[in-house]
Amino acid sequence: MVAQALSALLQRASIDDHDEVLSSANDVLAKSKSDLHAQHVKVVALSKLDRYEDSLRVFEEAGDALKKRAPLEYAYALYKSGKVEEAIDVITRLGGGRGASHLEAQASYRAEKFRRAADLYQDLLQDKEALANEENDLRINSWAVDAQLQWKGYPDSVRHGRPSRDDLEAFETVYNAACLSIAKGEFDQSEMLLKRAKELCRTSEDLTPEDKAEELLPISVQQLYVLIRQGKSAEAESVMQEISIDSIAERSTKKIAQNNITVARGTPENPFLLHKALHQSPDTTNADKLFDYQNNIIMNNSHSADLLAQKYDGIIRSASKTLSHSSYPSIESRTNLLSVYSAAAHARGQTDTKALKQILPLLERRPKDIGLLLTAVQHYVNAGNTTSAITTLEKSLQLLEDSISEQDQDVRYAPGLLGVLISLYRREGRRIPVRTELAKAAAHWQARAIAERPTTLLRAAGTSLLHSSDPSDLKTAGDLFKNLYQNDSTDRFAVAGYVASQAPLDYTKIESQVDTLPSVDDLISDIDIAALEQSGITPSSSSTAAAIAMAGARKRPSDGKTEKATKKRVRQSRLPKEYDASKAPDPERWLPLKDRSSYRPKGRKNKQRAADRMQGGVVGERAEESPAGQPKVQTSGGGASSKKKKKGKR
Repeated sequence: MVAQALSALLQRASIDDHDEVLSSANDVLAKSKSDLHAQHVKVVALSKLDRYEDSLRVFEEAGDALKKRAPLEYAYALYKSGKVEEAIDVITRLGGGRGASHLEAQASYRAEKFRRAADLYQDLLQDKEALANEENDLRINSWAVDAQLQWKGYPDSVRHGRPSRDDLEAFETVYNAACLSIAKGEFDQSEMLLKRAKELCRTSEDLTPEDKAEELLPISVQQLYVLIRQGKSAEAESVMQEISIDSIAERSTKKIAQNNITVARGTPENPFLLHKALHQSPDTTNADKLFDYQNNIIMNNSHSADLLAQKYDGIIRSASKTLSHSSYPSIESRTNLLSVYSAAAHARGQTDTKALKQILPLLERRPKDIGLLLTAVQHYVNAGNTTSAITTLEKSLQLLEDSISEQDQDVRYAPGLLGVLISLYRREGRRIPVRTELAKAAAHWQARAIAERPTTLLRAAGTSLLHSSDPSDLKTAGDLFKNLYQNDSTDRFAVAGYVASQAPLDYTKIESQVDTLPSVDDLISDIDIAALEQSGITPSSSSTAAAIAMAGARKRPSDGKTEKATKKRVRQSRLPKEYDASKAPDPERWLPLKDRSSYRPKGRKNKQRAADRMQGGVVGERAEESPAGQPKVQTSGGGASSKKKKKGKR
């Protein structure tokens, strides 16, 4: 009866102090451990006090009954404890609701599912009636998601452009807009926005001095990064004075600040000091961890310092331990970067052909290790051996192509890996393999869901097939561009590609699409042709098309001189090892060494032979007796032979 009375009192009570609420809930649970309402009140109070681990412990001890009663609170505790995937799983079973959408968007953001988070925030913003006081928060969070989409490599999914007047009123929105500009590489714009964010934060009337100091720290850390990238050392030094690393509460921000300050101060002569500086900040936790792209940069700097300090065996051990739990092949940045640093550690500071002696045996054992493969390819390219680089890459790609694994097939036609192969083909002037590879990749990705298709790769494949005279290639290009247009009706590139591919086959099919494309006059309306010609730009061939058509053939210039022949491209593998394109070749390089003007003989015999061959030189007796090019003839006289006998043992 006492427990029931306490529980009833707790339901009617209105307490602002969360510690008091927690104390009251504990009093009820001391009398009745299975009181579901008291358990619910307790987990809410613990979450309000930021004791999320304790809240999860109560959920686990109470069992499924409490989880069913308070699924949103359970998902929130999971999210704040860093268990974002479990939190998303719980939320998706709730069946909707505005609160659930907010929480799923936040959890998706931390799980780096930025496209899903962006869609959720967009849906929340569409409901104007339910916005109430949420609009400002939703605007701030949607800007943050767009910044991460840009960093992640999905610029087509970014919804924001330049910040509006309303966006510039809150320092949080301005800060996130600056982060988006940084991800785009617009450092001048981001520097201006960060200064604006600092000004708004300092003059805010809603923040206490302590809150202002806490909010200014991450802005200063981001500003330091921008100044480093711009090369503004003096201003970066000034911003560093504003950053107190010990005052930063978040471990992730503290780690970034420590890294940027170390980089801004330059590499010390002693690599062990650099190693110590980069390892001063503590590791992050699941609830406060870095994003993948940030973590990769930190790992790069850390392992680079390890290499400078010659900690080769340590890198090999740590990389092997991590890679043993990774699947091959993989296109994940972290996995491949570890392979690269492991290869560098095995090479022990050597490069090019010397490093390949250590790396190639590793590649033989792990032919599907993409990071190791690209490292070997890079060393071949640095050594000027493009042919071996292509052969090595083709060998591993063939293994992936022959595999029945879907993951192997996706890695085989990954845009980045395919881009490396195509770049090497183009370096050797091999056009047909480029078209073949792009066509195969397009066929592979066409079978995938629309969300998984790499748009940039499909565009490149369609554009390459347009240069083919084969009708089947043009048809394939038309199908590619048609699918791109169906996915995005505003894609003019896809419309233009479709028109270009179908015009030679059946012009009647694309007559309606031609009118939707901008005219040539509109495209060149803002171009000053006279200014271009005055600047030294020669007219295009289209400006003299009529004259060429009338002439029917190319004529010699009026001065009687022949046109300069097009310089023939020479393969890199056929050039001498020490070839320098900036130096003029020796015109006498085809003559024997002794016939060149720069030849200077050494030794008495060689000098005598050179003097004998010289025109206008002094003719000696021996030269008269035996002219060059004629054999010597010995004459016999009445006495002994003039040839002396060689001395030797008898």
